Amino acid sequence: MIFGPTPLDEAKGAVLAHSLRLNGKVLKKGTVLDDDAIASIRAGGKREVITARLEAGDVPEDEAADRIAQAVLATHVAKSRAVTGRVNLLAETAGLLVLDAKRIDTINTVDESVTIATLPNHTVVSAKEMVATIKIIPFAVPGPVLAVTEALARRNGSPFAIHPFRPLKVGLVLTEIPGIKDKESVMEGAVEATASRVEALCGSLLPVERARHDEGPVAEALGRLRRAGAEMLLIAGASAVVDRRDVGPAAIVRAGGVIDHFGMPVDPGNLLCLGRIGDIPAMVLPGCARSPKLNGFDWVLQRLFAGLAVTGRDVMAMGVGGLLKEIDVRPLPREQAARTP
Repeated sequence: MIFGPTPLDEAKGAVLAHSLRLNGKVLKKGTVLDDDAIASIRAGGKREVITARLEAGDVPEDEAADRIAQAVLATHVAKSRAVTGRVNLLAETAGLLVLDAKRIDTINTVDESVTIATLPNHTVVSAKEMVATIKIIPFAVPGPVLAVTEALARRNGSPFAIHPFRPLKVGLVLTEIPGIKDKESVMEGAVEATASRVEALCGSLLPVERARHDEGPVAEALGRLRRAGAEMLLIAGASAVVDRRDVGPAAIVRAGGVIDHFGMPVDPGNLLCLGRIGDIPAMVLPGCARSPKLNGFDWVLQRLFAGLAVTGRDVMAMGVGGLLKEIDVRPLPREQAARTP
């Protein structure tokens, strides 16, 4: 592409680089100059104009943006029409956005003329929400650059995926310690916060089971919830879980399950315990799950509702970005804890 001052006699078919106001008429940046436009510029007293002139093999910005968008399209992902070298990608359903971040980074390093900006990986999105924007920086892209970009975009499928949320039935066990009455309002808050989370992800909460804070009664409550059709099992303990052999995890094992991972590098959320009974996910919630504010439990819950497997290694990989905002239900805020001798 040739860019710079262009004599008006040579400007026909070139792309106007900057908007011009001429005798009450505005020629917008990006206008392809025709005879009328050139006549207006000449009438304004100009002999030359700043333009971009495409060379052989160059692909205009709108066509280039549209071709890249077409190359990355996936199920549940739609595209807008191209305008000023930009195409937006939109979610067609509520779900979890999952990206091949390395491939998108690679596409962005092919050439400075091509850019893709996305929402963060594993973002919850709603229908019609913008998940990415493709922007061509200059007025045209060299053909070979576009060919390489399209090939990378199509390699091994699209780097974009939206996993719709599933309408799962969730069972919740609240454990109780006899004689401790001040926990009642706190545990009711756990029910409300959990119901809100589940419903926001298209699920439903089964009638809550209450059980004494002991391995046997909690295991029995889990069994009743399974028979009631629970597709996910949660335990909110009257006392925080502190070990994978504590009451909540032990109850999962006693009910026929296994513990896959205890703890996570996300705060609030450190004390999450992840397990399963058969193919049903089973978790012991960290205390911060009583708050509606974002915490590590949300990240795991979102993936499970989206139909993604969550392993211990997945949890261990959540540390970067895992320092979340403090919550007000924590008995000892982290800053205060750090100052405590």
